[in-house]
Amino acid sequence: MDKFKQIEAFVDVVEKGSLARAALEQNITPVMLGRRIDALERRLGVKLMHRTTRHLTLTEEGTVFLDHCRKLLDELDFAEKIISEGRHKATGHLVVSAPAAYGRKHVAPHAPAFVAANPDVRISFNLTDRVVDLVREGYDVGIRIGGVIDPNFVAVKLAANRRVVCGSPAYFARHGIPRTLADLEQHNCLAFNLQGGQQRGWYFQQNGKPVTIKVNGNLDCNDGELLHRWACEGLGLAWRSTWEIQPELAAGQLITVLDEYALDNYDIMAVYPQQRHLPAKIRFFIDMLKAVYAQPGYWNRPQNW
Repeated sequence: MDKFKQIEAFVDVVEKGSLARAALEQNITPVMLGRRIDALERRLGVKLMHRTTRHLTLTEEGTVFLDHCRKLLDELDFAEKIISEGRHKATGHLVVSAPAAYGRKHVAPHAPAFVAANPDVRISFNLTDRVVDLVREGYDVGIRIGGVIDPNFVAVKLAANRRVVCGSPAYFARHGIPRTLADLEQHNCLAFNLQGGQQRGWYFQQNGKPVTIKVNGNLDCNDGELLHRWACEGLGLAWRSTWEIQPELAAGQLITVLDEYALDNYDIMAVYPQQRHLPAKIRFFIDMLKAVYAQPGYWNRPQNW
């Protein structure tokens, strides 16, 4: 028999003053309620109360046990209330990982408004281009751009995005426009050189299949914003996400090429470990980012270096 039901029956009978009144409120028979208390006494090996048809008297052990049971039930009620409220009210410490440049421009700037709307939440950010282990390193949610998602995680699309090759009008005026992937061999390609980065090649799709093109150039670095700047200055071609270059595309400062080879499904996603009940702090944060990114013209706004 459930230990909790036994304890609950004991406390309820004492507070109602009789088996009959407690049984009526719980919509069970007095006999069933009495069996629960009998089972509790057998399990404890002590007599908790003396019962007659008219009176109920606690033993000394029963009085001591009642006090502990009431505290236990109060703490359980409080715990259930906190957990239940947590599904509807954002509380606690939210730990977020995001790519460095993207996090600086499109995640962290929205944190002040989020905590203003959810004053019981504290947010910590780790902005890094390294793919972190969310579970092992203690993150609630990670922002990812493209890539394969572990099946043990849930991925929520925040905004559409593609990886494209781009350059300035001045660069194309000097060096021409690549028409095929093979043409990239004749161009100065600005590569991201962080470990596991673009020095391995740029990724495309051709005839419905993924392909990797090895690129070369006289400039590479481990900072995406610097690559962005170099491309705008006409120093070479860059392989960038549309979220990063959209303002320059709208202004005509950058032009995309080889669009027919661009990868699909390189979207911006929020990723978190699978869990039965998603805390409100995570759900509200994801909903906030989706709403911000869906604002008309958001991605065309000028960005600071």
